[in-house]
Amino acid sequence: MANKRRRWATTAATALLAGSAVAVVATRARRDPHGSPAVVPPLELTPVHRGGTGQPLLLLHGIGAIWRSWSPVLPYLEPHHQVIVPTLHGHAGGPDLDPEVAPSVQALVDGIEGELDRLGLQKVHIAGNSLGGWIGIELARRGRAQSLVLLSPAGAWRSPRRIRMTSHGVRFSLGALARYSHRADAIARHRLLRWAMLAGQVAHPRHVPHESVVTYIHASGQSPVVEPLLRVLHLKPVDPLPADRDYPVRLVWGDRDLVLPFKHFGSPMLERLPGAELIHLSGVGHVPMSDNPARVAELILEVTRAVDSAAASAQRGDGHVQQRR
Repeated sequence: MANKRRRWATTAATALLAGSAVAVVATRARRDPHGSPAVVPPLELTPVHRGGTGQPLLLLHGIGAIWRSWSPVLPYLEPHHQVIVPTLHGHAGGPDLDPEVAPSVQALVDGIEGELDRLGLQKVHIAGNSLGGWIGIELARRGRAQSLVLLSPAGAWRSPRRIRMTSHGVRFSLGALARYSHRADAIARHRLLRWAMLAGQVAHPRHVPHESVVTYIHASGQSPVVEPLLRVLHLKPVDPLPADRDYPVRLVWGDRDLVLPFKHFGSPMLERLPGAELIHLSGVGHVPMSDNPARVAELILEVTRAVDSAAASAQRGDGHVQQRR
C-alpha cells in the first residue's frame, strides 16, 4: 500500500510541477537574467541518426521524444548493427505529417514504413519504447520485422478510465513544457522541476545530461502531432499479433515504470503477444535507455544475435546441400 501511495504521489507531483512550476521558473528567468549562468543551447534537432555496420536495426522512440532518447545505447549497438534511429513524423526535427492525414498510430507507421522503403529495406530488427513499441508491433504485423524487442510499449490497457487519465496527464505535462520551451535552459537548471519532469520517465534523473534535458524541453515546443495524437490514442487498443510468426518477440518492462505500470498496461500487452518472452527489468523506469543503457542494449542484442546466427546457419546449410548436388 505504501509503495502504491508513493507511486501516485510521484505521478501527481510530476504533473503538477510540470504545469505550474514551469510557469514560475520561466517567469523568474525572464525577469532576472542578470548573473545567471551561460545558457546551454539545445542539441541539433535532426530527422534521423544512422551509424554502425551489420544487419539493420530500427530504433523507435516514444511520444513527444526525439531520436536522441536512444543516444545512451548507441555505443553498445553500433559495433554490431547498422542502426537506424528516426524521429517520428510530426515530432521535433522529424518529417512533417501530411496536413491532410489525421494523426494516428497508423499514420506514424506509414511514415516509418516509407522510410524503410526509401532505404530499400524489407525486413529489419526492431526495438521500440512506449509509442515506438506500438509502432514496432504494427510494422511487424505488416511483415517488416526480423525480430521485435518492446520496451514498455504503449497500446494495451484494462481500464478505459486509467488510460484516459494517463493520456490527459501526459498531454498536460507535455503541453506545459511546450508553452515554455523557449526557457528550456532555465527550467532544466531548476533542481526540483528537473526532477519532476524526469521522475515519471526514468528511475535515475541524474543520469540524463543537462544538454539532453534542454533539448527535450526545446523539442516539446516543435512537435505539433503530439497534442492531437494524445486525444485519440486511448480510443482503440492494439490488436493482438498472430501466434504463428516468423520472428521472435521480447517484452521488457521496468519495475519502476510510473507511466505505464506493468500491472495495468504490461499484463494486457503480454496477452496480445502470444508466445512472447517477458523480462522484468529492475531499477529502470518507463524510458530505460538512460537508466541502464548497457543492459538495455544487451537485451536487444541477445535477440538479434540469435536470429542472425540462425539465418547464417541456414544459409551455410543450403550451401552444403547445393555443393553435394
